[in-house]
Order: sequence, then C-alpha cells, then structure tokens
Amino acid sequence: MASTTQLCSDTSEAIELFEPQKLYLKPIAKLSISVTLPQLKSPGKSISNWEVMEKLKNMVHPDQFIILRVKQSSLDFIRFEAEVETKALLKVLILRLDGKSIKLSGFSEMLKVRAAEAKVPHPTRHDWDSFFRDAKDMNECNPGERPDTIHLENLPGKWFSTKKDPDKPSEFIVRKIFEQYGELRNVDIPILDSYRHENQITGGKFGNFSFGGSITFNAYIQFTEYIGFVKAMDSLKGMKLMRKDEGKAHTVDFKVDFDKTKHMSAKAIRRRIKERERLIQLEKEREELKKREREAEEHRLEDERRKKEEVEREKQRRKIEKTMRRMSRQEKREERRRVRREERKRIQAEFELQRKIAMEERKLLLAQRQLQSIRLLTELFNRLKKVRQQEEVQRKVAEIQSERIKQIEKERKKKQEEERKKKKQEERKARELRRRESKLKKKLLKNMEDRNEKRKIEEMEELRKKVVAGKARLKSAVISTHKKKQTEMKAVRSKVVSSTVPHKR
Repeated sequence: MASTTQLCSDTSEAIELFEPQKLYLKPIAKLSISVTLPQLKSPGKSISNWEVMEKLKNMVHPDQFIILRVKQSSLDFIRFEAEVETKALLKVLILRLDGKSIKLSGFSEMLKVRAAEAKVPHPTRHDWDSFFRDAKDMNECNPGERPDTIHLENLPGKWFSTKKDPDKPSEFIVRKIFEQYGELRNVDIPILDSYRHENQITGGKFGNFSFGGSITFNAYIQFTEYIGFVKAMDSLKGMKLMRKDEGKAHTVDFKVDFDKTKHMSAKAIRRRIKERERLIQLEKEREELKKREREAEEHRLEDERRKKEEVEREKQRRKIEKTMRRMSRQEKREERRRVRREERKRIQAEFELQRKIAMEERKLLLAQRQLQSIRLLTELFNRLKKVRQQEEVQRKVAEIQSERIKQIEKERKKKQEEERKKKKQEERKARELRRRESKLKKKLLKNMEDRNEKRKIEEMEELRKKVVAGKARLKSAVISTHKKKQTEMKAVRSKVVSSTVPHKR
C-alpha cells in the first residue's frame, strides 16, 4: 500500500518529533459537513455531488480544503469529510458553514448545511484497558500481552531511512524517535526481515510485503514501562506525520493502534525466531539441493562432453590416417617432380653461370672505366674546393677587418660622447659652485654688516653712558671706534676674497 503525501503550506502547529530526520507531528484538522437534501418530486431529477462540493468550496473562500470527499450519501442528506491545514482554520470554517444554506440550480428549496469538527479515530485508555481486561488469552504479567506495544501502519519508508541505505527504513532511527517517550523493550519492523514474507504466523498479520520495492512499512514498538506506552499514544493521538525537506513540507496519514495480536510476546518472538531458523535451514537445504543438482548436471555434461571428445578424437585419428596416406602419395609424386626440377635447374645453372661470367667481365671493365672517371672528377673537385676555400677565407678576413673598424669607430664615438657628457657635467658643477659662492659671499657680508651695526650701536650706547657719567671723552671714543671698525672691515674683506678664490683641481 503506497502512502499518499500531501504538500503542507502552514507548519505553524507542527510539533518536533525527531530533528535529525526533519520529522514533525502535525494535528489533524478534520471537518464533518452534512447537507440536507430536499424531497425530489420530479422523477429523473438528481442532485450533483460535484455541484454541492463547489458550493461548499465557494462558502469557505478565500480559504481552501486540503481534502473534500463524499463520506456518505442518501436521499435525505450528503455527508462530506473535509480536512484543512490547521486547527485554528477549522474553527473559522465551522463558523462559515454551520447553519448556512446553499441554493442549487433547478431547486427552489434551500439546502441546510451543518458542520462540526470530526473526531479522529484513535484508541483511548478505556479501549485498551477493556480489551486486555476482557481478553481471556492475555496475561498482563507477560510483556506483549498487556498494553505496552504500539502498532504503526503506513509509515513512509524513505522518511525513516539513512543515507547509506535510502530504500528501506532504519530500526536505529525508529528506536531513537520512540526512546523519547520511554525505555524500549523491543522494536520489530517486519519489512526488514527478508524471510518474513514466507513467515505467516497466526499471531501477526504482516500482509504482502515486497522487500525491495515497498513504499510504506509497519512497525511494532514495545515499551518497558506502561507510562512510556501511554505517553507515546497520547503524543500520536490525532496527529499526522510531517517532514520538512529543501524548504518544503509534506504530510502523510498513518494509523496508530495498540497491539491486539500478542505480536511482541515472548512466545510469538520465539515462534518467529524458530520459524526464521527453519526457513534459513530450509533455504540452506534448497541451496544444497541445488548445488547437488548442479554438480550432477555438471557431471552429466562432463560425461557427455568426454564421450563427444572420444568420438571426435576417433574421427580425427581416421582423418589424420587418411591425410597421412594422401600425403605419402603426394610426397612420392613431389619427389619425382623434385628430381626433374633439379635436373632442369642444374642445366639452367650452368647456362646462367656462363652468362654471369661474361657479364662480370663486362662489369669489371665498366667499373675500371668508372673508377678512372671518378678519380679525374675528384681531383678536379678538390682543386675547385681549394680555390673556393681561399676565396671564403679572404672574404671572412675582409668581413672581420670591416667589423673591427666599425667596432673601433663605435668605441671612439662612445668615448667622445662620454667626454662631452663629463665636460658638460663639470661645467654644470662649476656654475653651481660659483652660484653657491656668490650666495655665500652675500650672506657673509650681510651677516658682518649686521654684526658691525649691532656692535656699533652697543659701543655708541656704552660711549653715551660713559659721557653721561663723565668717565670718557667723546672725541677719543669716536676715533677708537672708527679705527676698530676699519680693522674689522679689512679682516672681513680678506676672508671673503680668500673664500672666493677657486681651488685647483
């Protein structure tokens, strides 16, 4: 049975189940809609279910039903089962539908619509308690014969698979998911047992599974404690499975029930193990039988092949004997022919020998003449070669001399260019030196004049102070100051002149 996956556009109510596999639980929001039909007075007149469904869809617009199908139909009413994305939207749609009326074409009467939340079938605690209490073949002291095992059906195999083996579910992942609710005693996934399709045990209904191509699988989850079983049942109540993958979410309905077949009881497990061992042994016996049959067939074929080879060898021997006799007669004929051919060859050889001797003598004469011609030509070529070699040597000597003259001329021009550049550089340095000397001379003269002026002012100030104090005469002070100034000016001029004289290189 293939599971029907649906695209989910609203994941707001999703509850995380197992994050590594991107698995979530999403509440099922189902709606039961009942439409009361009018009395059909005209014979042959009928009401279209499709038209009624379109009217219901228009009533809930802009929202939509995920699923809308006819659950029950009679002359008095049509009952629809609908499913929507979320529980919150369910309440909104009930308000839009419940108590409303619709008008169908061709009918004057209005059709009354009733809508209510549909109950999702799920076993309750009262169900399993009453079942195990009333069952006569159950013993609550034994695991598997009490409410401790959950039976899950129509689970999508790829959602519980690993990357190494994406075609079948992984028991490890199933264990990891349900260990969240409590400690597990045992997990059984019949589809993972390659012998289970032959193992038809009365206590368990496994259905017809195809190990390689099944799309869904069933699983039995047995908890160690009763509280784990209760938590898991309560968690899965009214839920469907959702998976997020590559930005999209898909949901699938699966069936949850408690085990009523004692599938995980110790007796059933032992029976399955025993049956599995029997099937394995049976398979081994089948393989051994096939092996023996194959070996017997191989022996038979080997005997037939050996007999055929003997017949073929006898035929080959006779054929060889016949061929040998034919070859013996042929060899005798060939021997006679060979003798005649050798005689003809001997006569022909003698004739060829005489002819070859004559030809060799002629070849020898031609060779002698050719040798003489070659010697004459060789001597002529040697003389021509010597003349050409002398001409080539003279040409090369002339080229070398011409190249040498060009090189000397190039070096001379290069040397003249370097001397010209060096001279220009020296002239530029001399101009720069004269400019610096002139600048320095002006600076020194200015500095000396500033110092002399300053000193003159200081001396005049001292002289004034002395005159005021009556300690010195004005004339003598002025004369001494004038003489001192002349002496300093001469010294400065001599220094400037000495500094401006160019140094000899």
